[in-house]
Order: sequence, then C-alpha cells, then structure tokens
Amino acid sequence: MRSVLLASAALLAASAPAMARQAPPPADIVIYGCTAGGVMAAIEGRRLGRSVTLVCRDAYLGGMTTNGLSWSDTGNHRAIGGLALEFYRRVKRHYDDPGAWNHAPRPARADNFIDDGAMWQFEPKVAERILEDWVRSAGVRVERSQPLDRGRHGVERRGATLVAFRSKAGRRFAGRMFIDASYEGDLMAAAGVSFAVGREANATYGETLNGVQLGKTTNHQFTLDIDPYRIPGDPGSGLLPRISAEKPAPDGSADTKIQAYTYRLCLTDVASNRLPLPKPAGYDASQYALLQRYMDAGYRNFFQKFDRIPNGKADVNNFGAFSTDNIGRNYRYPQGSDAERQAIAGEHVRYQQGLLWFMAHDPHVPAETRAEMGRWGLCRDEFTASAGWPREMYVREARRMVSDFVMAEPQVRGLQPTPRPIGMGSYQMDSHNTQRIVDAQGHVRNEGNIEVPVGHAYPISYDAIVPKRKEAHNLLVPVALSASHIAYGTIRMEPVFMILGQSAAAAADLAIEGELPVQAVPYAQLRQRLVAEGQILTLEKGL
Repeated sequence: MRSVLLASAALLAASAPAMARQAPPPADIVIYGCTAGGVMAAIEGRRLGRSVTLVCRDAYLGGMTTNGLSWSDTGNHRAIGGLALEFYRRVKRHYDDPGAWNHAPRPARADNFIDDGAMWQFEPKVAERILEDWVRSAGVRVERSQPLDRGRHGVERRGATLVAFRSKAGRRFAGRMFIDASYEGDLMAAAGVSFAVGREANATYGETLNGVQLGKTTNHQFTLDIDPYRIPGDPGSGLLPRISAEKPAPDGSADTKIQAYTYRLCLTDVASNRLPLPKPAGYDASQYALLQRYMDAGYRNFFQKFDRIPNGKADVNNFGAFSTDNIGRNYRYPQGSDAERQAIAGEHVRYQQGLLWFMAHDPHVPAETRAEMGRWGLCRDEFTASAGWPREMYVREARRMVSDFVMAEPQVRGLQPTPRPIGMGSYQMDSHNTQRIVDAQGHVRNEGNIEVPVGHAYPISYDAIVPKRKEAHNLLVPVALSASHIAYGTIRMEPVFMILGQSAAAAADLAIEGELPVQAVPYAQLRQRLVAEGQILTLEKGL
C-alpha cells in the first residue's frame, strides 16, 4: 500500500529542481496528456511532418490502455479505423508469436479476442511496449513526469492564442498548436475554456437519460432489500459506512456529482506469476459491512467481471451493487488540487485493497467466496514499480468542455444530425453509479448507473473538440470534449479517444498550414485526409 501511494505521489508531485533544465524548442504541436488519445495525436503529427512534443503528467504512456483497462470497450469494431485500428492490429501481431504465451497456453479458440485482423484484449505491459516502440520509431519528443502547473501563471496566452504552458517543475512548453489529451481537461481549464462538471438536467439538451436517474438504475443495483442501518430497523443507530444520508434530487434534475472511479486491476490465478493480495495500512473491515449484510442475505455474484485476457490474467472491473467502484468518493476530483487528487486516489487504493483482503480473509465471508478470492493475486510481471498495482486510477469522467456544439443524447441516438464528423462511436450510453442512498422504502439503493444501447454507430463532430472561438484559437480537446454527461458515457472509450486524437492532430496540421484558427479549418480538406488515412466517418446501419 505505502509503495503504491509513494509512487502515485511521485507521479503527481512536481519534479525535482534538477529536471527544470533548458526548455525544449517550440514545437508545431504540443500535446498535454499521454493517454492513448494523446499518443495517437503525437504519432499522427509526426506522420504529417510536424515537430511534436508530448508532455506527460506521469512517467509512462497510455493512460488507462496501459493501466488495467485491457478488456477493451470497443462497441462495433467496424466503426474503428485509422491509427486506433492499427494499434489493435499490432496487439494481434504480438500475440501471433507463440512465444508471447508464457504463463498460459494460447487458447485453441480466440473468437472473443480476435476480429478483422485485430486483437481487442491484451496485457497492460504489452500495450505499453507497443506504444513506447511506436512513439520512439515515429520520432516523438516525449517529456515525462511534467504535471501541468495549474496555477494562475501556468498557461501563457496572447489574447485567444495559447503561447506556452509550464509544468510544476518550471519547464516551459511553447508551440503553435496545442492539444489537451488529458482525461481531466487540465490544460483546457487552465487556458480559460468553458467546461461542465457533473450531470446536466434532461431539459438542457433534450435528453432522457441525463441528470439523477434513480428510477432507471437497474443494473449494478441491489437485487435484495437490504437494511441500511447499523442496527437493522433503527435509523437512530446511523447508516452503515459508504451510504449517503443525502436525499436524491428528482429524476432528470442536474447535479455536480461524478460517476464512480476505480482501479482496473490486472489479477492472475497462475501461481508462478501471482503476488499476494496486499492488506492496506489501517484496514477496517467495517467499511465492508454493507457487502457483508448483502452476502448474508444470499448475494454471491462478486466474480462476474473477472474478464480473461492473455496469459492467465483477468481485467477486473466493477460488477454488482457493492464492488470495486468507490461510489461517492470522487466528487472533488475534477477540480481538486494535486494534493486533493492524490488523497482521493489514495482512498481508492485503500478501499479496493481492503475489499479484496476482506473477501479473501474475513471469517464472516462465505468459505467458498474466500476460497475463490484466494486463488487470485496481483501479477508479478505487471506494474513492477508499484508491486503489481496499476499506476493510474480510472477517471471515467471529469471536466467536459462546453463549446458551441455539444454532443448529446439526440446525436448519439441518431435523432438529430451531427455536423462535420471526424470519427465514430458505438458503445452503449454507459454511466456508472454516482451515489448510494436510502430509498423511500428504507432500503439501500445505488443511483446513476445507466446502460442503454445507442442502436448503431454514430458520428462525432469536429465541432465537439474545438473550443468557442472567443476562448481559444489554437487548442483542440479530443478527450475532455464537448459532450453531455450521458453522451460522454458512450464516447469515453479508449478506441474512440485514439480516433479523436488522430483527427485532432490532422486538424492541427491543416490549421498550421493555413495559418488558421482551429475553428476555421476547412472541413472538406480534413475529411478527405481522414478518409485517406482510414478513419471511419460513416457506417451503414446493419454493419
């Protein structure tokens, strides 16, 4: 536990003064955020002959693609093209080598892994190696462990034009075009661009699934009526831990709450590669009293989202009413200071490590559940600097830009047109739970989980990644883009961020070439380029 928090602190804290060496030369395109979307933007910029500086908050590349999100939420594979598809094809080429299967035999059938010459599930270390090799061969300049100075003087502007930004170590990164590829939208916010946090009311964009959604929260919900009080039936005894006393607002109304975060764990049941599950410092079994009560009532589906990936490993995701999602403990994260964010990340580590320890060791947990949990451990060959624990918390949603055009439920459902497409999404509208409350009947309930298919692949507009013209002329935002909460729930998938990152860099190149603000990039030229590079901008229904 302590080593994980120290590693997290080192990644988020300012670098040592010795690192404040001479600033790199100005680049044509400066990208902040080494998510997979940021990496694809950097590779695209270099393919187009531009100088590129990729500035990482942390020491590694890939964001969640290299930090446990290995069972890719791809939706319709036919909607994925360009560099994103090339990434998944490189994954397949890696696993085509029999020598890549060192901890478990290659499956005789891999239908759920492989499609269209690509492989959609992988080990975190393999994804990271692919991205590192790709960036190196593309000639991208990578500046690591340079978190943005989010203070008043972190971004230099000349009117609506960004000139440079500084890291907390004092490094200055100047460029002609800037791309914010961070999950948090930190550069966007520091540059003074408008953004939203939380859930809009349904009425704001003509939606049905936004805002508070207690009535429609049916998945990852309590399937049994569970008493929420420390002494059952006695409200005066107080609530069990991790239940909010707040009364939910009416369905469809706005709030500033955030869907739950987690660490996407990479676990293994291969004994030779297994590390013991750690017991966190300050472990408190009472934090899981609600889960204990739920199990006492008969709940047993804890292991439903241990999704198999190569070499005897599993991508472990939240499943059910009380699982790896740390519901309600992240509300301050999007706009929190670095210290606040570090504290939230640390609380998430303690919660998840304690949860796994509880399930494996607590004598009140059913014996068969303890035995099953005891088969699993962290991977000896993943995240070696942090003892097998992922380096990055899954920030499913933080800030979202508010531009002149906002992707919303009518666009992703195809009920209203989407202008100037630069890529496609297809995953369901997906929001994890936002709060855990006591309902009108006196039972504990989760609120916020929505899983509704979009019906078909839909286009994503160029206008959703450009700020309002009065706010920034030379900034593109392909990750924390302009979308409502529920529309972001389908867009926020790693393959889509890769697609939008590539398209953002292609637009940046055209803006440089024409000496234009990003809002004035000729769409016909951009579209022609993207199609030539294999981006999928339209898809017939049924494909």
